Amino acid sequence: MRVTSADIARVFRAEHGRAVSVLIRALGDIDLAEDAVQDAFAVAVERWPREGMPPSPAGWIITTARRRAIDRLRRESTREARQAAAVALQAVDPGRGTHEPDEEGPVKDERLRLVFTCCHPALSREAQVALTLRLLGGLTTAEIAHAYLVPESTMAQRIVRAKSKIRTAGIPYRVPRDEDLPARLSSVLAVLYLVFTEGHTASAGDGLDRPDLAAEAIRLARQLAELMPDEPEALGLLALMLLTEARRPARTDAVGDLVLLPDQDRSRWDADLVAEGQALVRRCLRRNAPGPYQLQAAVNAVHTDATDAADTDWSQVVALYDHLLLLRPTDVVRLNRAVAVAELDGPHVALGLLDGLDLTAYAPFHVVRAELLDRLGRRDEARAAWAHAARLTDNAAQARHLRARADATGDGGLGGTGLRS
Repeated sequence: MRVTSADIARVFRAEHGRAVSVLIRALGDIDLAEDAVQDAFAVAVERWPREGMPPSPAGWIITTARRRAIDRLRRESTREARQAAAVALQAVDPGRGTHEPDEEGPVKDERLRLVFTCCHPALSREAQVALTLRLLGGLTTAEIAHAYLVPESTMAQRIVRAKSKIRTAGIPYRVPRDEDLPARLSSVLAVLYLVFTEGHTASAGDGLDRPDLAAEAIRLARQLAELMPDEPEALGLLALMLLTEARRPARTDAVGDLVLLPDQDRSRWDADLVAEGQALVRRCLRRNAPGPYQLQAAVNAVHTDATDAADTDWSQVVALYDHLLLLRPTDVVRLNRAVAVAELDGPHVALGLLDGLDLTAYAPFHVVRAELLDRLGRRDEARAAWAHAARLTDNAAQARHLRARADATGDGGLGGTGLRS
């Protein structure tokens, strides 16, 4: 079977994080590990279409990356450094990471270990999340900048500074101790959620989503919840991911066009994921220690409780967002609350709530505004807002949907944000 660039891209998305994790553990150098893995994928792009996919693509990538790293060390390092690095790299086994005995510690998974390493308290929150998205998810600097609503140059500087801080401070890539985990949990949760968000709706590209990235985030969230079962926010994040992921089968139509939440065929939602997510929400409620991820999961639980969009308990959604605002008073939360208010008090009230929100570079803001304007009969303004939102997104499926709305400003419920699906 002919290997295509799409096949290699799927391997990259699935295996980049593991390969980088293994090489960082062996090398102790993030830049060298990342460069070696990138080199290995460049070789794959050249060879695989001609020679075919190897039996173990992940093992091939790790082995090739190891050889590239050894070559670079031989060219650039001192004799002593070359010898030390060669010993470490020769131990790398693509099948299980290394031949060294397993380190004692609570975190066994290489990729989750990488997340905890990047979430070292010596780094700023922005640097922690950006670096992990780069190393674990293989996201480009542009994709990470899009997620943070900052210029690409700003994000590039953050990543460079984070790597430099790890190198100069001598932050080790090792199994975090039990006492290290709580201090890093908040950052780890943020990282996993942003990885999942990129998987649920890709910041760029032809496809609406990246299912493999979402699946990896869910896998790591499950491990985190198992590792820290007494942390309700870890359970809340897993519930949020599961309830969101449950909608994936209904998010697009037969030709791949976006279907918003109010218009989805709810019989196509994954009933098992809905049941598991709702059970986790109930566990969180019994603990009575609400946090941001638990509240967002509860909002999604309300949506999945409804048999159709008209049956949604919007008063409960508003109450949950009111509580969320006390914990996380951000403009994005205010935007989502305004959507729910529109269902209770009408579009005029909700439109007033958008005044003063600093979200002019955020496509969902313009989508919500367009929907509200459309409901109020202000069609020309709505059409301009739809078109502006389309220009702000690099996701082809979203942009196509938004341009269609600009061409025919039809009726319809918001069901979350205007891009919620």
